[in-house]
Amino acid sequence: STQSTWGRITLNVCLTVLSQSRNLSGTMGLEDEKAYHKQARIFGASKKPRKKYLMNKGTKSRYYKKIGLGFKTPKEAIEKDYIDKKCPFTGDISIRGRILRGTIVSAKMNKTVVCRRNYMHFVKKYQRYEKRHSNFSVHMSPCFNFVLGDEAIFGECRPLSKTVRFNCVQINPKSKKVGMKKFDKF
Repeated sequence: STQSTWGRITLNVCLTVLSQSRNLSGTMGLEDEKAYHKQARIFGASKKPRKKYLMNKGTKSRYYKKIGLGFKTPKEAIEKDYIDKKCPFTGDISIRGRILRGTIVSAKMNKTVVCRRNYMHFVKKYQRYEKRHSNFSVHMSPCFNFVLGDEAIFGECRPLSKTVRFNCVQINPKSKKVGMKKFDKF
């Protein structure tokens, strides 16, 4: 009987350690990563912070930029304390090429979402249109708060990984439409 009790205690300890080590929210915060993170363009040992990079609240320096193309830098990108080198507002990524619009259908990856674009394709033989869709893997900066079904505007950038070539630049809240996979006119 002591062996089965010892087995239960060991199992409970293992489960507790696993549940504490796993991040249940799905996003990895700065405190969860083990490496020392800093923004590339900020010198941490500076006696006088540069005025260009000062935050509104205090003297802590934070690098951010305008990406242009009519998109404003989100307030969260300026005030939050995240480090993301692939963020177009606080990192070294430039947006160039195509600007697309899609619906967020999956957020299972770390800082990456899947956006779906619906379109119509004309079939010449039958003189009719058919519905088609394409999925894009899009890097999602921590400055955006989103839910599945929100509309994302994303721009092309350099390849960030094997499948990610786009970066989110704006989120529009979910419309009142019910289904995510519902096909709509554009």
